[in-house]
Amino acid sequence: MNLGERWLRRPQSVLIRKALFQVHLWTGIALALYLLMMCLTGTVLIYRRELSKAFSAEPRVFTGPSPRMTADELKQAAVQAHPGYEIDRFFERRRPDQPVEIWLQRGPKKMQRLFNPFTGADLGDSLQPGFRAVLWLVELHDNLLFGQNGRLANAVGGMLVSLLCLSGIVIWWPGIDRWWRSLIVDWRAKPKGLNWALHSAFGFWSIAYILMWGISGIYLALPGPFNDLVDFFNGPESRKKTRPGDDFLAWLARMHFGRFPSLTLKIVWTVVGLVPVVLLVTGVLMWWNRVLGPFYRRRLAERRQFPERSSPQTAGSASVYNSRSTSTP
Repeated sequence: MNLGERWLRRPQSVLIRKALFQVHLWTGIALALYLLMMCLTGTVLIYRRELSKAFSAEPRVFTGPSPRMTADELKQAAVQAHPGYEIDRFFERRRPDQPVEIWLQRGPKKMQRLFNPFTGADLGDSLQPGFRAVLWLVELHDNLLFGQNGRLANAVGGMLVSLLCLSGIVIWWPGIDRWWRSLIVDWRAKPKGLNWALHSAFGFWSIAYILMWGISGIYLALPGPFNDLVDFFNGPESRKKTRPGDDFLAWLARMHFGRFPSLTLKIVWTVVGLVPVVLLVTGVLMWWNRVLGPFYRRRLAERRQFPERSSPQTAGSASVYNSRSTSTP
């Protein structure tokens, strides 16, 4: 049986398939926590606009008969409310019942406060805790809270996710006689078989999405090479025009974040975005069944067969006893 026939009928015996299986397994294990964090934060940020709007509601002020304070008076009230701080920025709103936003700074410390434009009273932080939580999630997802270094780490993560997909495409093939079984899940199978079926079927049907997620993650972290590639094919002089490459990159970013106008599409994208979590859990279980489980069982069997090896204190006392007994006449 030549290589082509072996790959067609018995791919598990092909060396390259065995090597890619190890690459796929250990890359997935190394990225487990990273993938879990990115999936969970990403699915939440699909609703970033809705969450930001819900958590950015500002208090309304009563427009009474008293005249509105001037900008200088409001700045003076802000300085009196926060001694030692200086005015950094001042924002007036269009509607009369909206508070004034004033940014203050004292050395490295900064604050953004809302003030009643009629009384000068401090109304609290302009950024609500919920809105700050959304911003923190954005920073965590975009750059892992480490700025440019975090973006570079995300680029590497995107490359490894793409490697997972490409290796998964190869090792998914079970042979011409059984390929159709890997497209569905047999819920009557035993636990190990069910786990493998879930990983195989979910991986096959979500491979295009996860590959898109990995490539778009690279683009969002390192847009330069992608833009250079568009310039190469379309020419940099055409940047002011609508180019297919630019449209594709914009589409890629929208797909990555699930920026759809329809709530139904966002819900569907949320469900699809959680599929990698299923692959992660089933992959870790396979790792346990193939690597950690057998290792743990071997160690347990050794301890039961040779209990003196598992206890240094017992082994030491036994050796002392044996030396004494052999020296006794």
